[in-house]
Amino acid sequence: MAHDHDHEHEHDDQHEHDAEQVREAQAEAIRRHALAQIRQYPDVALRLAANELADEDFDDDLRRLVERMERLMHEAQGIGLAATQVGVLRRVFVFEPDDDGPRAVVNPRFVERSTETTVEEEGCLSLQNVRVPVERAVRVTLEGRDPNGNDVRYELEGMGARVAQHEADHLDGVLIIDRTDEEHRKRALGVLRPQPVLG
Repeated sequence: MAHDHDHEHEHDDQHEHDAEQVREAQAEAIRRHALAQIRQYPDVALRLAANELADEDFDDDLRRLVERMERLMHEAQGIGLAATQVGVLRRVFVFEPDDDGPRAVVNPRFVERSTETTVEEEGCLSLQNVRVPVERAVRVTLEGRDPNGNDVRYELEGMGARVAQHEADHLDGVLIIDRTDEEHRKRALGVLRPQPVLG
């Protein structure tokens, strides 16, 4: 009897493994689809500065934009996304500084940045397959408004602070390749602009 049971168990394991592979393939398909909707370097939108939103801009359009950005960020498996990355020149970004879910900050500004900095590798949804070291403030205080127009203030440190600074850079048309050293920048550009193969 045990033998049959073992056989069933093996079958279950195989089934589990297959199901996991299907889930991974689906997640990858979703990720690729999301990335296709996110502007990729050297798209000109990534180099443009976004515009401040006025009081009358806090409307359903803005809330729809934020919902779309949050969905794309998740589907692309990112932890931050700026409006310029979806071709919209508005000063708004979404990010996930912790496990409490995504936040959206409109007209973000840093009212404080620590003098203490740290260098860590960063990637970007608009610069696929590139990771470069970037120096950032360890702690920041971020102020702005939420999509309903309410004031928000976040005291961020570590990864949360890094993500906020990365996304705020996007709104000024600044990319991680602008903030890294020359050697890493050259290497990144080599990945981003593959040389034509001469046959």
